[in-house]
Amino acid sequence: MGGEAESAEDGPQSAMTRFDDIYDRPDPRDFFRALGAWEYQTPHHAQEIFRRLVAARAGADGEVREPVTVLDICCSYGINAALLNHHVTLAELYDRYGSARIAALDTAELIEADRAYYAARRRSDAVRVVGLDVAANAIAYARAVGLLDEGFAENLELAAPSPALLRAARPTRLITITGGASFLSPRTFQPFLADAPEPVWVAAFVLRTGSYQAIADGLTAHGLVTEKAAAQTFPQRRFTSAREQRYAVDAVTAAAEDPHGKETAGYFHTALHVSRPHTDATAFPLTTLLPPAI
Repeated sequence: MGGEAESAEDGPQSAMTRFDDIYDRPDPRDFFRALGAWEYQTPHHAQEIFRRLVAARAGADGEVREPVTVLDICCSYGINAALLNHHVTLAELYDRYGSARIAALDTAELIEADRAYYAARRRSDAVRVVGLDVAANAIAYARAVGLLDEGFAENLELAAPSPALLRAARPTRLITITGGASFLSPRTFQPFLADAPEPVWVAAFVLRTGSYQAIADGLTAHGLVTEKAAAQTFPQRRFTSAREQRYAVDAVTAAAEDPHGKETAGYFHTALHVSRPHTDATAFPLTTLLPPAI
């Protein structure tokens, strides 16, 4: 976990540029600066979709009848929580963290400034978000500024979840992932699905260079049917080199997908996968949960 841009060991060794050094800093400025240069945008695409999924989990008419808890896996600095629960856009966050004014602050000053910034933009329909990532500094920042209600720096691929994580995540009704799926197996999801008091939905943006099948198969064991939003893909970031692009085009072609106009146009693309019980998939068709254009 811990890879918003899925940078390390995705596919052939070092085929993708590694951004590992930006994922566990004391604050997110380097993250936004480094990935902004390559137009990283998956959280932007996820913002409205995750809000629609939260509304569907709350009720058919979108009214929250009971609290909804979201578990954001590979949550990094809490960016999905920022976009889900606040009147901000990803473009505004790039501008904010790239500004000279913010660059002049030390981390403690930035945390204070960010706490006020997000509090002033908190949505009235904000939901509880629990974050999970291996990056302890990123988790600490997201908790300190109020983006995460609770956050845990744990790697469930290597060890069982802590009792505190299980308690915090037990009310989860939606699991979200915008980066890092290539580092995960069903092992990360199983504890939350086995302990859930009601069915959990899982929404993941997955790079087209990899496969989600192993995770989908693991979710099937918990009664979840995985649908892929096949009609639309989502630009993730620009390639950093011709080598990256060749890798992506070859990997997507090998997966029997068409890279034309997508990876051939210079960007990694993701596909959205949503896993739910069959009855929920029937009641809330995936096409009705996607904005007409993003």
